[in-house]
Amino acid sequence: MQAPHPIQAKWPARHPDRLQLYSLPTPNGVKVSIALEELQLPYEAHRVSFDTNDQLSPEFLALNPNNKIPAVIDPNGPGGKPLPLFESGAILWYLAEKTGQLLPADPARRYETLQWLMFQMGGVGPMFGQLGFFHKFAGREYQDKRPRDRYVAESRRLLAVLDKHLAGKAWIMGEDYTVADIATFPWVRNLVGFYGAGELVGFADFANVARVLEAFLARPAVQRGLTIPA
Repeated sequence: MQAPHPIQAKWPARHPDRLQLYSLPTPNGVKVSIALEELQLPYEAHRVSFDTNDQLSPEFLALNPNNKIPAVIDPNGPGGKPLPLFESGAILWYLAEKTGQLLPADPARRYETLQWLMFQMGGVGPMFGQLGFFHKFAGREYQDKRPRDRYVAESRRLLAVLDKHLAGKAWIMGEDYTVADIATFPWVRNLVGFYGAGELVGFADFANVARVLEAFLARPAVQRGLTIPA
């Protein structure tokens, strides 16, 4: 019998046969809860509280040494063995491949989906997050606005790339709703909502991004996933 993972000493599994999610409803965290809701996989969500530095606890670090949410343990991983996994993009890709959903069937289009997932992981997430720091949080105290303006310019550039790509498309991959959308649009929502940076980046200039964001937020699974863990 498989020994319990060390994280379960802090967050015991009530349903050990289900996928265990350790997260918060942040833009990165909700990527996985939205995917799980879309896929209708049975899972159990555990809240990793930043207020009490849960992410720095030995138990959480045993699952993710990078001390970031989200992280998961799938008790039914490859070969029927438990699979611990961190990094939201890696988790999304794993869940999509595990279920055969949220990815195009055509191999070439799967790689195109992966490139847009990497676009979010390497660009949209980090740049929007830095802009949020300098616009909403402690960065506001800096008199030198060059750091903020750098991230404003880069965020606008990324939005322009995405907006041009979305012209005439329902989703990033056309008619296929994929993990690329699930990765990207929580960050767009956060930029204009929680960070309050819509006017700063000229969000009104990106009608295609706004259109697809609205469609994304209208999905019932997205609405549920945005609140998990409660």
